[in-house]
Amino acid sequence: MTVTALDHTIATPHGALFSRTWAPADARAGAAPVLLFHDSLGSVELWRDFPAALAVATGRTVVAYDRLGFGRSDPHPGTLPPTFVADEVDAGVAPVRAALGLARVVAFGHSVGGGMAVATAARLGDACEALVTVSAQSFVEDRTLAGVRAARAAFRAPGQVERLARYHGDKARWVLDAWTETWLAPSFAGWSLDDVLRDVRCQTLALHGDGDEYGSVAHPRRIAAGVRGPSRVVILDGVGHVPHREAPARVLDEVGRTLGAPAARPAAPATAAAAPSA
Repeated sequence: MTVTALDHTIATPHGALFSRTWAPADARAGAAPVLLFHDSLGSVELWRDFPAALAVATGRTVVAYDRLGFGRSDPHPGTLPPTFVADEVDAGVAPVRAALGLARVVAFGHSVGGGMAVATAARLGDACEALVTVSAQSFVEDRTLAGVRAARAAFRAPGQVERLARYHGDKARWVLDAWTETWLAPSFAGWSLDDVLRDVRCQTLALHGDGDEYGSVAHPRRIAAGVRGPSRVVILDGVGHVPHREAPARVLDEVGRTLGAPAARPAAPATAAAAPSA
């Protein structure tokens, strides 16, 4: 199945956001698009070929965007406040939905993007068809902080920040600090998703690898227990923090079970690039 990729530039009061859509040739009529939320060091490009594969596996258009300060979006004007996870519903989701005409969505988030997907599902109500979290953190766990500290130390090695610059340009240092310094700040220690989980009423799939270095399986279980809609937890054996890269077929199968999948799908999608749009 051919998947057409189209790039967009979306204006917001604080700067422009970069977004990309992947549309399968035989998209399912009336199926809500999947809106992807990237992780703390992520970007549209770092999703790699997963969005196109997800579009084929579900028969749905897939949308990803770079949060302000990340990837090809404009620089962030300051530092991240402790409320940045919930704030993304207004800062990023609202302008993306308005610009692309996304009346209903499936919220799909990886790592901290999973928290943003939860906040989006809670806010949108019936306009969110389903919620999928992958390696999402639901509270500030010691295991998460230990992983962040280890990563911060590793990024002190020569050339490591430059690796981030391949995706974030001269914003790379800001991206790294926005992750490590926000999570390790005392003001963030009491953060959790508990208050927003109870407002999620759509079906929920919480995926997590049992070898995730940034969070234990307590997180998906807490997410599934906290929502008010039907929920399912899937623990992936032998998988770490990036299941969609480490075990993409398993992730796609589980997401297909939740969202419904086309009757037949090819092993690999062919992606056709289209001209950028404003």
